[in-house]
Amino acid sequence: MITKTIDENSISVMPEDSDDLLNLRRIIKKDDKVIGDTTRVLKQDKDYSRPDKGERIKVRIALIVEKISLDDVLDRLRVGGTIYESSNEAVPHGSHHSFILKINDGITISKKKWSPIEKKLLESNSQNGFVLVAIDTADCGIARLKGTHLEFMPNIYSGSGGKRYKTNFNIEKFFEQVQQAIFSISKKEDSIIIFGPGETKKRFANFIEKSQKFKIKVVEGIDSGGEDGIYTFTKSKAMQEIMSDSKLAKASTIIDEVMLLANKKSNKFTMGFEETFKTNQMGAVESLVFSDRIIQENDEQKIMDFLNDAESKGVKIYSVDSSTDIGLRVTGLGGIVSLLRYAIET
Repeated sequence: MITKTIDENSISVMPEDSDDLLNLRRIIKKDDKVIGDTTRVLKQDKDYSRPDKGERIKVRIALIVEKISLDDVLDRLRVGGTIYESSNEAVPHGSHHSFILKINDGITISKKKWSPIEKKLLESNSQNGFVLVAIDTADCGIARLKGTHLEFMPNIYSGSGGKRYKTNFNIEKFFEQVQQAIFSISKKEDSIIIFGPGETKKRFANFIEKSQKFKIKVVEGIDSGGEDGIYTFTKSKAMQEIMSDSKLAKASTIIDEVMLLANKKSNKFTMGFEETFKTNQMGAVESLVFSDRIIQENDEQKIMDFLNDAESKGVKIYSVDSSTDIGLRVTGLGGIVSLLRYAIET
């Protein structure tokens, strides 16, 4: 999340991924003030104009928040309220409006007082990203991992027709295409992780190292290229070892430990919202992973209040979605799992 402090009450923010939008959902409260650019339809008062026809204009609006909700699970944030200021005098004060906040949209949030948890949430997603490259002579899959979310690019195909056409195949042109795609999706501090079958991954790593723009790591043991290779890597032990500081690796480790405890019939874990909610009230939760399922199937505000309460107790929280195998695993376990500080007798 990109942030800029305006004064002790106001902070400008720009969400960079779905985790940031979720954090803003947890930060923005009723009666906060939000300022941002939007569009609004103004009715035309000209002669002969249709009474139901209006002109859509760009306008900067300040509103007092009345309702906040996630649209389409974690992809957009809707902030609705009453307008108290606008850059166009034709926009009536006191009328209602909703901001639809998406990734890379900027707003300013003003509060009477910022809580320590709210300030922590603004800073909690500052991790560097990883660009995952699953390459073979036939195709290449590319995805950027930020937090626990994967942003995929379409597969790139080399045009190689197999052994019969090998002499006509120029692999450097293919590498140039892949390099351009990587540069278009990557950020300055990202690391590039390259894997896939055979020796193509090493040849491509040597090719891209000429740019000297990024940290590059070649991974052995992933024998698939393309999108399948990306998914294989995110399930692998190699991912947990190489990217041990990433949120996805930490979430994956928690789930593996939960499954191990379940097999041992231990009471040091929970599955499902109600069980985790009650255990958190006792202060026993150490870390938790949740998927978008619990937001879909429960009262949204109750979930946000629960997450903020858990974080205030020192719980480490990781959100995952169905863009990864880990998200699907958590959804299959009731949408939320947690590791406990101590065993709870049932």
